[in-house]
Amino acid sequence: MDLQLRHLRALVAVVDSGTFTDAAARLGTSQAAVSRSVAALEQALGARLLQRTTRHVSLTGTGTQVLDGARRILDEVAHLHRIAEQSRTELRIGYAWAALGKHTRRLQHVWARAQAGIPLVFTQVNSVTAGLSEGAADVAVIRRPLDDPRFATARIGSEARCAAVATDNPLARRRTLRLSDLTRYPVAIDPRTGTTTLDLWAPGPPPATVRATTGVDEWLTLIAANQAVGVTSEATAHQNPRPGVAYRTLRQTPPIPVWLAWWRDDPPAQLSDLLRLMQNLYSVRPGATTTAPAPSRG
Repeated sequence: MDLQLRHLRALVAVVDSGTFTDAAARLGTSQAAVSRSVAALEQALGARLLQRTTRHVSLTGTGTQVLDGARRILDEVAHLHRIAEQSRTELRIGYAWAALGKHTRRLQHVWARAQAGIPLVFTQVNSVTAGLSEGAADVAVIRRPLDDPRFATARIGSEARCAAVATDNPLARRRTLRLSDLTRYPVAIDPRTGTTTLDLWAPGPPPATVRATTGVDEWLTLIAANQAVGVTSEATAHQNPRPGVAYRTLRQTPPIPVWLAWWRDDPPAQLSDLLRLMQNLYSVRPGATTTAPAPSRG
C-alpha cells in the first residue's frame, strides 16, 4: 500500500491529541477511519509506530523518528499550498537590479486602480531569471538575453545607459560622458546579472581593468569609494540613489532593451493587462513580442 498524506495526518493527530477518539474529532472523521489510516501507514512502512493500550497511546522508537519526518512533510505541503494561494492573491514581479526605474511608482498606482484585489509586489532577486526559476516571482523584468525555453518574453521598452562615478571623481563635474572617458578607470561589471560587457566598447579599446561584482549593492559600494566606475541602465539611477555616487548620461551608446518574462506553461492570469500597462508606460506598441530577446551589445 502506498503512503498517503492522510496517513501522516492521522499519525500526527493521534500523537498530538493523545487518543484515536480525539484525533478523529480533530480531523472531522471517524475513529475507525483514523485507526485504518495509522494501520495503513504502519503497513506501508513495515514497522509498528504506536503502542496501543486501552487507556494510552505512545510512540515506538521508530514511530518517534517517523513522526518528525511526517511533521516536516506536512509542513512542506502546507508551504506549497501557501505558494499556490499567494499566486492567486498577488502578482509578484522580480528584478535583479532595478524594477522599472522611473515607471515603477506609476505602474503601482495605475495597477492599484485597475486591479484593486490583486496587489502588485516587486521583489529583488539577483539571478539570471530575476526570481522566476527560484519561484520567488510570477513574472520578471529582465535586461539581458534569456535563452531558456522554459520562459516566454515580451519586450516592454528600452532605457538609456548612464555612467556611475564617485562624486569626488573629476568625471562627476561633467553633465554627460562618453565610454572612452571611462577606460582609464577600473570598470565594475556584474557578469551574471548586469547589463554591461566589454563588447560595449567595441570597436574602441576596452577598459584596462575590470572589477567583477555580484550585484548592485557591491557595485555601488565600489563606485562610491572611487575604486571603480560603472555603466548601467537609467532605471538603476532612478531606483538606486546612493550617497557618494553620481549618475551621468552616456552619449552614443545603444539603449538597453527591457523585457518581461514568465513561465511559458504557466502565465499569470493578469499577464495581458500587466503587459499592456508596462508597454504604455514605455510607449511601446502593444503586441511587440513573445520570443526570447536577441543579444545586444553591452
